[in-house]
Amino acid sequence: MRARRCVLLAGALLALAPGVFAQALADPTRPPDAAPVLGSAASAGAARPQLQSVLISNQPGGRRLAVIDGRSVRAGDKVGGAVVVSIGEASVVLRRGKTLETLRLTPQTVDANDAMHVRRKQVHVTQ
Repeated sequence: MRARRCVLLAGALLALAPGVFAQALADPTRPPDAAPVLGSAASAGAARPQLQSVLISNQPGGRRLAVIDGRSVRAGDKVGGAVVVSIGEASVVLRRGKTLETLRLTPQTVDANDAMHVRRKQVHVTQ
């Protein structure tokens, strides 16, 4: 009887072992400057929504869709506790109560040419 319990316990531990040693895989398509993805679902719920795509019809007055956290939304739809106010070419405006929040497709960065121009102004060459 004791040997049977040991065998059952060993089988249960072996069944759980792959989950214990599993590692999260990095997404090879994720941009290098993107925020890291946290492993737990609880922390993902507290995170800011991520704008993934914007789809705008070429027709005047055509459809405007955005993909936020893997879900297609239109103006007026709810995303978490916020309402989609507007969908632009590269951004979406959300309203949480009286607060407006803008989600962007790409992070705001300094253009490389502008950065070089600033560096050149700072370096004075004397002859």
